[in-house]
This record gives sequence, C-alpha cells and structure tokens, in this order.
Amino acid sequence: MLKRIVARANLLVFGVLLAILALVGIVTWERLNASREAREWSQHSYRVLGTMKDLAIALRDAETGQRGYVITGKDDYLAPYDSARDRLGVLQGELQKLTADNPAQQERLRALAPVIQHKLEELAQTVQLRRDVGVEAAGRLVNTDVGRGYMKEAETSLAAMLADEEALLARRLGENDARAAWVRWTTLGGSLLAVLALLWAARLLNQAWSRSYRTEAEQRTLALRLSTTLDSLSQGVAVFGPDRALTNWNECFQVLLDLRRAMIRPGTSYAALAEHTAETGRPVLETWDQVSHGGTGPREAVVYERSRADGHHLELRRTPMPDGGFVLTISDMTKRAQAEGVLREAQKMQAIGQLTGGIAHDFNNLLQVILGNLEFVRAKLDGDAKLQTRIERAAWAAQRGATLTGQLLAFARKQPLAPAAIDLAATMPDLVPLLRRTLGEHIEVRYVESAGLWPAMADPAQLESAVLNLALNARDAMPGGGRLTIELGNKVLDREYARHHAEVVPGDYAMVAVSDTGHGMTPEVAARVFEPFFTTKPDGKGTGLGLAMVFGFVKQSGGHVKIYSEPGHGTTVKIYLPRAIGQLAAVGGRTAAPVELPRGSATILVVEDEAAVREIACAILADLGYRVLDAADGEEALRVFGANAAAVDLLLTDVVLPGKVRGRELSERVQAVRPEVRVLFMSGYTENSIVHHGRLDDGVHLIGKPFKREQLALKVAEVIGANHSVETGNIVALRPKRDS
Repeated sequence: MLKRIVARANLLVFGVLLAILALVGIVTWERLNASREAREWSQHSYRVLGTMKDLAIALRDAETGQRGYVITGKDDYLAPYDSARDRLGVLQGELQKLTADNPAQQERLRALAPVIQHKLEELAQTVQLRRDVGVEAAGRLVNTDVGRGYMKEAETSLAAMLADEEALLARRLGENDARAAWVRWTTLGGSLLAVLALLWAARLLNQAWSRSYRTEAEQRTLALRLSTTLDSLSQGVAVFGPDRALTNWNECFQVLLDLRRAMIRPGTSYAALAEHTAETGRPVLETWDQVSHGGTGPREAVVYERSRADGHHLELRRTPMPDGGFVLTISDMTKRAQAEGVLREAQKMQAIGQLTGGIAHDFNNLLQVILGNLEFVRAKLDGDAKLQTRIERAAWAAQRGATLTGQLLAFARKQPLAPAAIDLAATMPDLVPLLRRTLGEHIEVRYVESAGLWPAMADPAQLESAVLNLALNARDAMPGGGRLTIELGNKVLDREYARHHAEVVPGDYAMVAVSDTGHGMTPEVAARVFEPFFTTKPDGKGTGLGLAMVFGFVKQSGGHVKIYSEPGHGTTVKIYLPRAIGQLAAVGGRTAAPVELPRGSATILVVEDEAAVREIACAILADLGYRVLDAADGEEALRVFGANAAAVDLLLTDVVLPGKVRGRELSERVQAVRPEVRVLFMSGYTENSIVHHGRLDDGVHLIGKPFKREQLALKVAEVIGANHSVETGNIVALRPKRDS
C-alpha cells in the first residue's frame, strides 16, 4: 500500500511537472508567435497609415508650392511642388503594395489615383499659365475651384482610407490583447492546476511519510517483540547466511553452546563455532563438510543429538533456507531425558507394585487363616509348654510373613495410611533408646535436630517403621561398628531442585536424615536400592523389602526420598515429608498388650469370600461372646441382613468382594436401612473405594489382614464400644438397654 501511494505521488508530481513544462512551452511559443505576428501587423498598419499621411502631406505640399509660385512667381516655390509631385507617385505605388491584402483599400486607391492625377494636372496648368500668361490668368483658373474640388475629394478618400486602416489596426490590437489575455488566463489556470497537483502530491507524500513512520515504528516494535520472543525461548536459535557466517541469534544459543560473548557477533563463521564447541572426541556441531554435503533434500531438516560432558543432552536441528543459508536450532533435552527416565522408573515401579500388591492380597488371606487358627488354638491350650512354644514359633513365622506382605503393600502404595501432623522433635527422641537397644553397643547412635522444626504430615507408625528399617540397613552396612546419625531439619525444595527431580513438587518439607559410616554403595547399586527384592546381602540375610517399603511410604505420603552414598564413605538417606499446617497429633507412648481381651454380646455380620478366612474370623468373634452371622458375598450379605436387620449391630466386611455388590456399596446399602449399624472393613489389599491418595476416608474403620486375635478383639470393641457393653477386664462400659 505504501509503495502504491509513493508511486502515485511520484507519478503525479512527474506528470504535473511535464504538464507545466509543456504548458509553459506552448504558451511561450504561442506568445512569441502572437507577439511577432501582432508586431508585424501593427507595423504594417502603421506603415500603411504613415504612407497615407505622407501621401496627403505630399499632395498638400504640391498645392502649397503651386500657390506660392502663382502668387510670387518665384521659382523657389516650385522646389516643394516638384518634390511633392515626385513623391506622390512613389507613395501611391508603395501604398498599393501595402494594401494588397485589403481589397477595400485597393478599390479606394484605384478611385483615388485619377483624382490625384487630375489635381496634379490642375496644378501643372496653373503653374504653366503663371509662367506663360501671368498671374491674372493663373488666378482665374484657381478661382474656378476645380483644383479645390479635386483636393477635397482626394482628402475625403484618404480620410476614409485612414479611418478604415485605423479601425483595422484597432481590431488587430484588440485581437492581440484578447490573445494575451487568453494566454494569461491559460498560464494562471495551469499554474493553479500545478499548485493543486503539487498540494495533492504533498498530501499523498505526507500520508506516505506518516504511514512509513507508523510502519517503521511497527517494524521496530515487531523486531523488538521478535527479538524478545527469541530471547525468551528455551531453545537456541541462530541464522547463518549463504556464506556460512552468523547473522542473527538469541541469548539461549550462546548459553547452550557455552560460547564466549566475543565469539557471538555478525560474521562469525560456522566452522569457528564448530571448532570452539568441539570437545575431546565429542563434537557438538556438525563439521563443515557435513553442513556442505549433508542432508537428504534441499528443504529437509537435519536432526541429530549430542550429549555434553557436563551431562546436558542437546537436540540440534539444521533447516536450510531458500537463499542457501540455514537456521540452527538447539533444544536442551536434559529435562525430557530425565523425565523419560523417571517415567520409565515409575512404570517399572508401578508394574512391580501391581504384581506385589496382587501377591500380597492372596498371601494375606492365607496368612490370616494360619495366624487366626494358631491364635485360636493357642487360647485353648493350657499347660502344654512344648505345644505353646511350637504354636508361638508358627505364629512368629506367620507374623513375619505378614510383615513382608506389609512391606510389599507399602512399596506398592496400597497400604492405607492415617497421616497426621507429627511433632518430630517430640516423637523421634523416644525412638533413639529403642534403636540403641536394637542396633547393639558397637553402633553409636547420634541424634541431631534443628530449632524451630516444622511439623510433618505422615502416618506416625509408618514413619517409625521407615526409620527403623533404615537403621537396620545401616547396621548391616557397619558389621565392624560405626556411627548412626539421625538428623531432623527444615528444607525448602525450590524450583531449581524440582527441575532436576521431575517427581518433586516445590515447597516446604520436614527432613529426616539417617546417615551411617558403613561401606557405602556404588552408583549402580544406589540406583536400584528401592527396588523390591533387590539386596546386596548374602542369601538368607535380607529380603530386599526394607528400602522398598520406605520408598513406597514416602511417595504415598506425598514426599521425596534421596540417597547419597560413596564406596568407603557411608550412606545418607534423606526423607522429605510435606510440611503440616494445622494442629499436631497427640502421639501416645508405647503400651503393653492388654492382659484380658474385651468381650461383647453384639450381633456381627461377617462378609468374606474366602471360606477359611470367614471361618476363623467367625470362630474368634464367637469365642469372644459375640453372636455371629456370615455371608460369602455382597448379595448373600444383603439377604442375611434383610432377615436379621433389627439384630445386626456391626458389619465386618472385606473390601474386595466378588459379584456386583462390593464392600463399600454393601455398607452404604446396610446403613441406608439402619444408620446406627457400625461398619468395620477388613482387607489385605485396599482399593480406591475406601482409600484415596493413600489415606482412609473420614469415618472409615479398617483392620488389615492378617490380623491377630487380640487385634480383631480390640478393633471390634473400639468400633461398637460406644453403643454396646464391652467387658475390658475390670472396666465395663454401660449402654442403654436396647429395645428388642
């Protein structure tokens, strides 16, 4: 658009100038011709008039000389007469030529010629009479008035000719003046047109300048915006011309290639940059020959990857341009490579977690049958110490299996947690004496804490178990003795740290660090320590589930775990737990098991698809005095409940049930009929129906499988104790009599 305006303005100015030049030339030529013609015709008219006047004067001079001679008789008076007489013929001839273009004047001249001739003859006769006869004879001829008549007629003709010629001269002068006026108006109009055209051209040029100024400002803004955009990119971009010289670049290009600022300037050759960035045996950029002869097509980009010695992973893309140059784009793929590694690790851990979780579910049911029957039998045996010992060993083995499955579930993040705000400064010191007794005297236990510790959001029991597992691993790493340090502190994991650890959410964390002075680990071993069943201990000395349980617990709690280790310099495992905001949880001390289990008389509906588990659970509850109803799935449980709706006080159901009615749905349908019925879930493998984000839903009670006899007794008493009488030793909780 701007080019069109400027072109139009230039064309208009050029056209106006040409028009003005043409007009000036035409007017000048016309004016010169008109002036020359007018001057010629005016001079012609003036000559005609002068000749006519000379003719009239000559005629009078002839008459005057004749009269002077007649009166005086002196010959001196004949000289003017003779001269005038001679000039009359010449003047007549000249006048005849001058009026050749005027027929009217020619006609008058033809009529005037005889009159002049007669007048000259009359004058000649008078002169001759005066010379021959005398003055009287000449006087008589003069007194006849013949000569006077001729003179008057001649003067009349000459006057008419003069008037006609003067009129012709006036007309010619008027035409000349009209032509001059036309020329003046034409010049004035042309000048006015030129001024208007110049003003219009000036307006167009002003518009073009304004638009050019705005366009230039927009171009500057666009260039600044483009430059800012390029500098804000996380990719490095550089443009090389056809001569392979640098023309444009952004800040990230210099940073990613770690170039000196002095090298980044227009005209720097690509070969110099390639040579400067090349590491020993590790070229970063393509060579000059590869740029000159590489590529699969004239417009196809060449993409390649490079790994720098500092661990940065770069992706480079060379895109040809139509002018023979190319654009070099560099992307830092380090975070993507880290994220892909984290994703692969997460997928591997998820697959292992699903496998271990499924195994733990079935194994827990088997352990529940074993442990429940052992507990039930042990309660019935009296006096046989050997059998009691064997039963206790079998129960210990079953409990050990339950611990292993619990670790599997913790790694798989399927273990339900009850997180609360924990005051680490109040709970961790209580764990130190236990660690000293457990680890032995050859291990020195140190405890270090910082002032102003933040509360941590985690499950207190699982946190204690995680620290104990780390301490036991540290003990095994220091067979000859050493030092174990437990350190508490506040840590802020910022965005820079999270950038290098894709699974970390930036924020405030409470840190629990467990350090040892053992033999340490190689980087290859440290990378696998959190995998389940991976262990460097001899066969029979470890299960490989301790650190896996710690990893699963921390991740399920929304935290982060980091291990630092060097061979011969010990190991440090740092657990970062989310900072808790709110009231601290009241953590009670460790208490011994009750001497006598609580008993009751409530009616309990037990729903379990595993017959052996259902049988032992019913047996334990019946032995504790409860009235027990049982069902194998949700549909059967609804039928049993429908038949005994008024009597059921507690629903003890597995979370995972076969069929359409699951454990959570069963509890909701039962409580929809009788809201006062309490619900206790049991499961060895939780699902999202009662656990969300690793936490039990509010108001949900759960007992994990396998459970001991006393655990079941205490949990049942806890759930229904508020509404029913439960005998706990010497303490009896009274309840109002229920209408039957």
